[in-house]
Amino acid sequence: MYAVIETGGKQYRVEVGTELEVELLDAEPGKTITVGRVLLVADGDDASIGRPVVDGAAVSAEVVRQSRGEKVIAFKYRPKARRRVKKGHRQELTVLRIADITLNGKSAAKSVARAESDAKTERQRLQEAAAAQAAKDAELAAKLAAGSKAQAKKIETATEKPTAKAETKTEAKAETKPAAKAAAKPAAKAAAKPAAKAESKTEAKTAPKASTAKKTTTRAKASDADPATKPAPNKTAAKPRATKKDE
Repeated sequence: MYAVIETGGKQYRVEVGTELEVELLDAEPGKTITVGRVLLVADGDDASIGRPVVDGAAVSAEVVRQSRGEKVIAFKYRPKARRRVKKGHRQELTVLRIADITLNGKSAAKSVARAESDAKTERQRLQEAAAAQAAKDAELAAKLAAGSKAQAKKIETATEKPTAKAETKTEAKAETKPAAKAAAKPAAKAAAKPAAKAESKTEAKTAPKASTAKKTTTRAKASDADPATKPAPNKTAAKPRATKKDE
């Protein structure tokens, strides 16, 4: 609900809780006054227009304080007359807060208080619902945290078992390797000595034969390949010499 009031020769549109500055009124701060000239009252789609004021309508307001408006400069100037007048003015004002608008027994303040109480209850209901949801979320988060911890412990235990087995295997291998090496070394040395002696004897026997065969083959090849080394044929044996007796 809102209303249009007239005071100080000016019109103002007001609602419950509106603060406005009007022309100076003879009232002390803290007092409640009633504005008699109500030109219009509207409540939703219903509106009552006064001629000039609405019958049965009243607006009550609380005086907040007395104040002054901004400074206004008035400057008067007359050309070719050397007349210049400058004045300043600050209007005296009264600050009002609208407390209630009534029309035929219907109060706007009561409807506003009812709406505020409904809004408060609705706000409280929403706050309670939000608190319940937050509690549920906290419980779910705690459950998830506990499940993740248990799963992490399982993974740790599962990873620790294979590592322990691998460590035992490596330790067993490390213990068996030196013993196997120590047992294998004397056997290898004992088997290697007779074989080395036999090989050295066979090499010594076969080495002179191979050298002589190689020498003969190389000589034969050299005589076949080089014609200069071949022995010349005996020409004297083919043709007999002539003697003096025959002559």
